Amino acid sequence: MVGAGAGLSASAGLTYSGPRFQAHFGDFIAKYHFHDMYTAGFFPYGAPETYWAYWSRHIYWNRYEREVGAPYTLVRRLVQDRDYFVITTNVDHCFQQAGFDKKRLFYTQGDYGLWQCARPCHQTTYDNEQAVRRMVAEQKDLRIPASLVPRCPVCGGPMRMNLRCDASFVQDEGWQQARSRYEDFLHRHAEKRLLFLELGVGGNTPSIIKYPFWRMVRDNPNAFYACINLEDACAPSEIAGRSLCIEDDIGGVLKSLFDSKRSE
Repeated sequence: MVGAGAGLSASAGLTYSGPRFQAHFGDFIAKYHFHDMYTAGFFPYGAPETYWAYWSRHIYWNRYEREVGAPYTLVRRLVQDRDYFVITTNVDHCFQQAGFDKKRLFYTQGDYGLWQCARPCHQTTYDNEQAVRRMVAEQKDLRIPASLVPRCPVCGGPMRMNLRCDASFVQDEGWQQARSRYEDFLHRHAEKRLLFLELGVGGNTPSIIKYPFWRMVRDNPNAFYACINLEDACAPSEIAGRSLCIEDDIGGVLKSLFDSKRSE
């Protein structure tokens, strides 16, 4: 059972600040003095043309025009011959692009590649790749053409990202099916030997992956918890005897693991 957070994507090079942010958002930084993509996404731009100029570029560079990165490939190699499942709070689609089976993935917090009605007036999401690429190509002076601002096909109201930030997050049919497969996997392995492998999960949303993993390891004497995190890799005392916590770069740890196996 793999649980992945933002630290895995950061290890794969998908950083939200520093040179990568400066290279793709220099004009936004110059005008608004942003320090990273995360906070820039919450800025009240006012005009929808500017809002979507930022967000189309954010989606483009974090969902469609980026390399997956070696850590994702290494995780796939680690689990590909096992009965596995992945739950992740990441929204960048890297797992599927790295070759993971779609039916073994649960993206709990949404997907950069999907839009939804902002109200929302119905529980459906929409693929945005074609629209995003056009927005990026046609934006000028931090604005997209007004004709490209997305509108809900049902009510005509504004669209928004399908990202969990409040109670309006749409959990569509695909999301519901993925949750059911996740719950089924846990049910089938409730008392079996099971490794809970946590990769790069921070403290923003511990109730989604970290705390449930700790609880399930506590309740299953045949389970083991392993955590790799650049900072704050830890486990509660109740499961300390069945835990391994490594405070280091995820990609580096996994590469060392495979290198040592090849040398045997």
